[in-house]
Amino acid sequence: MSFRSAVVTFPGSNCDRDMAVAIERAAGTAPIRVWHGDTDLPDRLDFIALPGGFSYGDYLRSGAMAANSPIMRSVKSAAQRGVPVLGVCNGFQVLTEAGLLPGALMRNASQNFICRTVTLKVENARSLFTAGYRAGEEIRIPVAHHDGNYFADDETLDLIEGEGRVAFRYVENCNGSRRDIAGVLNEAGNVLGMMPHPERAVDPAHGGTDGSTLFDHALKALADA
Repeated sequence: MSFRSAVVTFPGSNCDRDMAVAIERAAGTAPIRVWHGDTDLPDRLDFIALPGGFSYGDYLRSGAMAANSPIMRSVKSAAQRGVPVLGVCNGFQVLTEAGLLPGALMRNASQNFICRTVTLKVENARSLFTAGYRAGEEIRIPVAHHDGNYFADDETLDLIEGEGRVAFRYVENCNGSRRDIAGVLNEAGNVLGMMPHPERAVDPAHGGTDGSTLFDHALKALADA
């Protein structure tokens, strides 16, 4: 059975093509492009990606309106069945607003849009998404966000840290995120939200290829399963 993936596009998404290119590069098969107004995902999906951008113009709160799009009911159901879901930047915001990940993404502490390459520390190297890295490894991945300041209360932070669900941390905190958190996993480990853009670091022309490890390992593991 061939590998099947999907990239969801919302009004205002601007990294959906980048995500699709990164997935096709790693998997050898182009993902199915899904519109936010669709009510059902394609059958037999192995992987779902929610891309970056400014869904619905970031009205109300970033990701809040997209989290209530018709397609998100199917995304939630798929995640609950164990289908891997990756949300990057705005996709991370959508996952928190949809209740698939804990916490919230707030305005950057500087109140400025941040667009540069940052250094991340791999905190959990045991998940589907991160097992291609080494625990403690430092990688360089671009960020581009205005609302990337990860917030959760102390009890929630203690819980996710105690369960090993922090996937990545900023080496130098660029946005004020609590405990330097840059990426978070759900309890089952099949949903990852991260603010930095691994799909923008998969080709030497991007200035670095540290993001390719995430796609190469995860999609190969799924294709071989």
